[in-house]
Amino acid sequence: MIHQTAIVHPNAKIAADVEIGAYSIIGEHVEIDAGTVIGPHVVINGHTSIGKHNRIFQFCSLGEIPQDKKYANEPTRLEIGDHNTIREFCTFNLGTAQDGGVTRVGNHNWIMAYVHLAHDCQVGNNTIFANNAQLAGHVHVGDFAILGGFTVVHQFVRIGAHIITGMGTILLQDVPPYVLASGNPSAPHGINSEGLKRRGFSSAAIMAIKRAYKTLYKSGLSFDDAKAEISAQVSEYAELQILSEFLSNSTRGIVR
Repeated sequence: MIHQTAIVHPNAKIAADVEIGAYSIIGEHVEIDAGTVIGPHVVINGHTSIGKHNRIFQFCSLGEIPQDKKYANEPTRLEIGDHNTIREFCTFNLGTAQDGGVTRVGNHNWIMAYVHLAHDCQVGNNTIFANNAQLAGHVHVGDFAILGGFTVVHQFVRIGAHIITGMGTILLQDVPPYVLASGNPSAPHGINSEGLKRRGFSSAAIMAIKRAYKTLYKSGLSFDDAKAEISAQVSEYAELQILSEFLSNSTRGIVR
């Protein structure tokens, strides 16, 4: 299952059924679990663990050192979960000691060509990153988020669950859950209602999320008063819990 031209360090931990394509290079501290397919010309380095049934296409570079001048060769990590598709020319870097030391990608993510995940990014589950989405360091991305092509995210920005961005969006501040954002600078344009329908949200829940969006962006309330109003709505609709918690924990401010 390993092409004769691939170079796999003898200390790497590779499950018996892993496929590794021609001219790929697997480093000493790499672990790859069952069912994963590595294409040709892929380089996987560092303390990198890759879960089950992932498909990684040609010319990716995973687990290389961070593009951070403070990095001093600490044994930081890259962790990739299960059932992810990672297309051509993606670059995922290790974490840094200044954060948690881990760059992490969850499960069932669809990551298209030329995507960059910088050091210490935390990506949830079931996300979609279109071509050339770029994440600076320390960015957190919630479950089911969709980043349109050429979306660029500033360091330390938090992206909520179920959001969607338009092509060419520049994110300098946090994007609350459920919001549709686009532009440069980015601005909110309603909620991702179509995505919520596809994921089985009830009509009542979607209406509650729309009401919360209007409270946040259309009511004229201050940010603190809007947060309090949305928090009061949580008891009626549990779907607002993640929105309320996200707003309470935002430190960079939100797209407005």
